Amino acid sequence: MSKVTDIDDIVSELSTLRDYWRYAISRFNAANLSYGHGTTTAGDDAAFLLLDSLDLPIDALDPFLDARLLPSERRLLAERIETRVTTRKPSAYLTGRSYIQGVRFHVDERVIVPRSHIGEILFSEYLSPQGSTYLPDPLSVESAVDICTGSGCLAVLAAKFFPNAAVDAVDLSADALEVAKLNVAEHEAEGQVTLHEGDLFTPLGKKKYDLIITNPPYVDHEAMEGFPEEFRAEPAMAFDGGVDGLDIVRRLLAEAPRHLNPEGGMICEIGSGREILEEEYPDLDFLWLETAESQDAVFWISAEALGVKAKKK
Repeated sequence: MSKVTDIDDIVSELSTLRDYWRYAISRFNAANLSYGHGTTTAGDDAAFLLLDSLDLPIDALDPFLDARLLPSERRLLAERIETRVTTRKPSAYLTGRSYIQGVRFHVDERVIVPRSHIGEILFSEYLSPQGSTYLPDPLSVESAVDICTGSGCLAVLAAKFFPNAAVDAVDLSADALEVAKLNVAEHEAEGQVTLHEGDLFTPLGKKKYDLIITNPPYVDHEAMEGFPEEFRAEPAMAFDGGVDGLDIVRRLLAEAPRHLNPEGGMICEIGSGREILEEEYPDLDFLWLETAESQDAVFWISAEALGVKAKKK
């Protein structure tokens, strides 16, 4: 039976969102798909793919489960389920969208699918009644930079959280910056966010910032060799952190002091390299930040801890 006939059969037999969700879960489990692009299970991934494809809220499956779908909608869902299984591309690439704490961003295969812990941290720290105990006051930040910006999602969030800040965003990939440009425009942040192509701080000259945000490549080579196909669909450049995963993190620690104002600091995601980093930099005062899925994948370090001294009055 041909693929076209299979999809025709599915479209004729399945009519509600519940039907397609159940069908997608069965197909995903049978194909032994991998997750990790904002979802962790077949059920969650199927829900995201279906809801986002229909332009419905991705966190509100229940109200729509028994809604009958239009023929065009049924075909779209059947085709995307088939594509997810046969290509093993992340669902976000199939819908062209990804989300950080409910904020929507455009994504395609020019960029890694956004799933940074830093987005969660910004929301939890700045939306709490007490405010942040370590991040700077949002209204006091006049300059921020997102290094290794990729899709530009963290730069856009920085523009939202720091309304008085000029935000620079840097990436080595010209392709990634084209996607970032779309997201900056979509969120109407062109007047606040400036994109730069180049290697870490190089295109920024001697500029200094109140806040450095960075989610650099930090996957070690052994882990990359074991990637499932879903992760291999993403740009390798966005993962490759060298033999132990920390090559770029070391460069950031070395270069950041020259680009920080005395009262500033850097928030950096590093994956699973805490032990290596603490052994290699015993004199640096890292503050490890807890998220829903990790206790030590992100650190905050102040400019003072990096040796940046305030100018004498």
